[in-house]
Amino acid sequence: MKYKIIIPMATFVLAWALFPPRVLAQAPRWPEAQANAWYAHQPWLVGSNYVPADAINQLEMWQAETFDPERIDQELGWAQSLGMNTMRVFLHDLLWQQDAPGFQRRIDTFLTIADRHHIHPIFVLFDSCWEPVPKLGPQNPPIPGVHNSRWVQSPGVPALQDPSQYPRLKRYVQGVVSAFGKDRRIVAWDVWNEPAGTPEVIALLPQVFAWAREVHPSQPLTSGVFQASFPATDSDERAAVTEIQLSQSDIISFHNYSWPEVFESYVIALEKYKRPIICTEYMARSVGSTFDTILPIAKAHHVGAVNWGLVVGKTQTNLPWDSWVHPYVNSSPPVWFHDVLRADGKPYREREAQLIRELTGTGDMTGAAQGSTTGLSTDLAR
Repeated sequence: MKYKIIIPMATFVLAWALFPPRVLAQAPRWPEAQANAWYAHQPWLVGSNYVPADAINQLEMWQAETFDPERIDQELGWAQSLGMNTMRVFLHDLLWQQDAPGFQRRIDTFLTIADRHHIHPIFVLFDSCWEPVPKLGPQNPPIPGVHNSRWVQSPGVPALQDPSQYPRLKRYVQGVVSAFGKDRRIVAWDVWNEPAGTPEVIALLPQVFAWAREVHPSQPLTSGVFQASFPATDSDERAAVTEIQLSQSDIISFHNYSWPEVFESYVIALEKYKRPIICTEYMARSVGSTFDTILPIAKAHHVGAVNWGLVVGKTQTNLPWDSWVHPYVNSSPPVWFHDVLRADGKPYREREAQLIRELTGTGDMTGAAQGSTTGLSTDLAR
């Protein structure tokens, strides 16, 4: 999910001119005091970016034909046994367009399952990463040996380039946030994952914050800083999208897959904003980001920590980024890149599981699900 685009500040100014501050002023972001009071009532947030092992992307996770509550129940049980209390979960605008009531029911089913395991998710509304033309229906199988080969953007590029679709995107944002904006089972809303630095996204991102705020959710809004130019002391050196993220987020979130000293430098740079901080993507073993080194730093700074990947599966994110160029078809990488658990729920590395339990202090060794415990039939869940 890792490309970096830097847009000049002039583009940023133009984008904001298209969507004047008066629109945003109708629903201002939380004051620092409100954000910090909210955080004081949260546990130390530790979890994974989550897609079930049998789903290739967010569409396959949520579509009625492939939504799998029994598997979700089992896998979130495994997460509970590690001491995890949150998951970052991607939604998609096409699912709302296709069948809003059905999608809403499936979200509620997911929340019911997660809550039974004391896991409260961060939901992601939009995403600029990977396939630019998402399509509903059966998804293509994984490309052999390739990391995250079928992930899809939301909205896709055709929708971004067609302003006539923006009212539909607004209905999606406000429909989902209205339905669950007072739901105690949700931690926060991540309005846009790694927003691209295109003029369309730069213009639309402030609007997405505004749309969500217009329905007055009780949970905070955020969008994770990820640009290579951060942290920079001179705002002119930063990407325009970063400026929007930092100025509009109720709580600060960021992504970092680097060495622990770089991770900590991000945290220290973000602490000056005096708002709660959550790292919503980290942990890539072969490039220096590990549970052993990152989690203790996050805990010391009271920074939430959400790694990429829970159970190895169809996304193949145990494979490294270089698999995009050199697929691991005839061999396996020497070390897993992302993901915590094998397909049977056993840890890839037992010491990592022990560390997570030790640092959270809440790991339930008997919490792994033994099949579905939700009491909901598959038909009702879908």
